[in-house]
Amino acid sequence: MEPPSSPDAAYTGGMSFPSVSPVGETEVIVDDIRWRARVPNAEAIVRRALAAATADGGAVPETVMLSSDRVVKRLNMRHRGRNKPTNVLTFEPPLPGLGGEIVLALETVCREAASAGRTPAAHLAHLVVHGVLHLDGYDHHQAGEARQMEMEETRILSRIGIACPWKSRMTTRGA
Repeated sequence: MEPPSSPDAAYTGGMSFPSVSPVGETEVIVDDIRWRARVPNAEAIVRRALAAATADGGAVPETVMLSSDRVVKRLNMRHRGRNKPTNVLTFEPPLPGLGGEIVLALETVCREAASAGRTPAAHLAHLVVHGVLHLDGYDHHQAGEARQMEMEETRILSRIGIACPWKSRMTTRGA
């Protein structure tokens, strides 16, 4: 997935986007309108996932942007040196007190959901929670970190009725 970007990483802010809706302090930006056709109620799903992920005082992102593989690939190259799209990018805030930014790639989210036998809506909710946990300092580069992050994702997703996204892998690992 992705590590948070460096504090001096430029936000995607300043660009003009077609649809913005506030969620508390968070703006949900639909940069690619195909989200609405592929994931009905995408903005409501993002709001539910944010509410669950921040219920215990988790980081509240400034922005969640629903974008495309093309945009995420460009951001991934610019900020991480990786010339490929990824499912979610999380950007730490440039200044303390700001919430950071989460950007999701439509095609990758839908492809991964299909591959895992999940709905795009459930995978979107999972990745929003994943992004919030990155903003809270969680990571998954080491096995122990990954396991802790997966357990926290599962706990948060259960609040909104979404099954453990790791269940088949945990069964395979003997958990």
